[in-house]
Amino acid sequence: MPVDERTTGAERPGRGFSWRRPELGLAVPVLALGGVVIVGTADVTAPGSALGLGPRFFPLIVGSALLLIGLCYVVDVLRGGRGDPEQTEDADTGARSDWRTVALVSVIFLAFAGLLDLLGWIVAGALLFFGLSATLGAASRLRAAAVGIVLSTATYLAFVKGLGVTLPAGLLSGVI
Repeated sequence: MPVDERTTGAERPGRGFSWRRPELGLAVPVLALGGVVIVGTADVTAPGSALGLGPRFFPLIVGSALLLIGLCYVVDVLRGGRGDPEQTEDADTGARSDWRTVALVSVIFLAFAGLLDLLGWIVAGALLFFGLSATLGAASRLRAAAVGIVLSTATYLAFVKGLGVTLPAGLLSGVI
């Protein structure tokens, strides 16, 4: 009896149930992350606001959502659900992964994390945007630099001046 390509591992003739499903590589960590967020929220100690919403409210919502999504995904995978293969006309499903770009993006994010306190949010954020734009093929590097400066300055001002959230000023600590 020929096996249809669309059947899942749990439905194939001659094969029993298996925990070796690649989809569980995403489902289980999402479930675990939800548990970690909820357990970590228990350590937060601060008085609640006048409305009764304290600093635990949103982490509990996010942790609960992660648990629910992870649980639904695990159940779906164990019941035989699979992701559909790419069906677009312009996607080259046989193309090799561009590991150079992945490595450059990773290095840029790590450099941003390492330089954030030293350079400050505005400078580090502008460099992050510029580096990612250049790596991912921006048409104009000058425009990418200008947009990076505008976006990082706008987010800094929105958080620091508008919301009262402290972000590192770094090199611009006496200026802004």
